Amino acid sequence: MLAKIKKVKFEPDALNDKPHYKVLLECSKGNHLFIHFDYTPTRKKFIPLLFEFRGENKGARLDWYTKRVENMTVDHFLETIAEKVNKKYNYKLH
Repeated sequence: MLAKIKKVKFEPDALNDKPHYKVLLECSKGNHLFIHFDYTPTRKKFIPLLFEFRGENKGARLDWYTKRVENMTVDHFLETIAEKVNKKYNYKLH
């Protein structure tokens, strides 16, 4: 992963096992990327809810960034971020 995590707001939901992640990343050339995503237990995957690049709202369409810049799928990108956040907060998905 090329982007570096700068700030995290993590909201575990122990009742529904559906944690929410809000992550600010620093990308190449000093650009900032903000992603709000959660984990959906029924689908067993992370889903982007909101994505901002350079302060511009891009909705949930994260695929153009992950393919062009990070050279990976959205699923892999969000899993990588979630792993780091979960480790920091000592949180395990059930």
